[in-house]
Amino acid sequence: MADNFPIATLTLNPAIDLSFAVDRIYPLHKMRGDSERHDPGGGGINVSRVIARLGGTAPCHYFAGGPGGAAFDHLLDRHQLVKRPIPICGSTRISTTVYERAGDAEYRFTTDGPEISPGEWAACLERFRSLRCSWLVLSGTLPRGVPDNAYAELAAMAAANGAKVVLDSSGRGLAGGLSGSGVFLVKPSLSELRAFTGEDLSTDRDIAQAAGRMVAAGSARHVAVTLGADGALLVGEDRHVRLPALEVERRSAVGAGDSFLAAMVFALSGGRAIEEAFRHGIAAGAAAVMTPGTGLAEPRDIERLLPLTGG
Repeated sequence: MADNFPIATLTLNPAIDLSFAVDRIYPLHKMRGDSERHDPGGGGINVSRVIARLGGTAPCHYFAGGPGGAAFDHLLDRHQLVKRPIPICGSTRISTTVYERAGDAEYRFTTDGPEISPGEWAACLERFRSLRCSWLVLSGTLPRGVPDNAYAELAAMAAANGAKVVLDSSGRGLAGGLSGSGVFLVKPSLSELRAFTGEDLSTDRDIAQAAGRMVAAGSARHVAVTLGADGALLVGEDRHVRLPALEVERRSAVGAGDSFLAAMVFALSGGRAIEEAFRHGIAAGAAAVMTPGTGLAEPRDIERLLPLTGG
C-alpha cells in the first residue's frame, strides 16, 4: 500500500475529544458549559492534524467503529485529513476536557476504549506489511486486545519497508515498542520515562543517563524526553541537547506533546538535522500550551516562537 506521502500515522485507540469550560465545578449539580469543541483525537491523529496545519499531509491509519467511529470519521473530514480507517466492532471512545474558570484548573477524563479482536488486529498487521512511507508515527495507548509488543512488531515491518519509525506511547505500549530494534526516535514524557525505568530520575543527569541507556541498548537511535515546564532533552549516540521551555501564557496542556512530535517529524521529513527539528518541537509544544481546549499548535505561533529556541 503506497499513499505517496512521506509521513503516515497510526492511532490504535483514537478518541473524540470533547472540551468545554464551566465557571465552577460542584458535585451533584448540573453545570452549564460553554466554548464547546469536538475534535478528532489520539496521539497519531493529533500529529496528523498539526502536520496538515504546517502544510504537509500525513494519512491517518486508525481503528474506528460503532456510532463513535462514524462521528470520528466526520470530524476527520472537517479537518480535511486523509483517512485510512481499520474497521472494528467496538465503538470509538470519547475523551473529555473541562476547564474550570474559578480555579483556573483543567480536568481531563478518558476511558479504556473498545477491545480489539484477534481478527481486527490481524487486519491491521496485514495493512502494515505492505505500507510504504518514509516516516511512520506510532502514537497513543494500546487498546485492550492488542498484544504488548504491538508497536515493536509494527516498527519492524515499517523499518523493513524502509521507513523511519517514531514511537510515542506509555505503559505497555512504550515498553513493548522498545522491545525490538526498529525505532528511530522515541518521545517519552518524564513521567513515562520514570514508569518505564522504575527510577526517580530527579536530575538532568539521571534523565540523560536513562535515555542514553535506551540508545545504547539499541531500543531507539534517538530519545526526546519532554519535561513539561522544564523543556526537553534530546539524546542520541553522539549528542545530548537540553533546551528550556519557552515562557508563554498557559491555556491548556492538551496536545502539547503531540504538537511537539508533529513539528519535529515534519522538520525531519523536510531534511532538517535532528537538533534543528528538536527546536521546532520545542516551539510547537509551547504553541500548543497557548491554545485553549483541544486546539493544538498553530503555525503562526510556532513561527513566532521558533527564534526563541536559539535556532
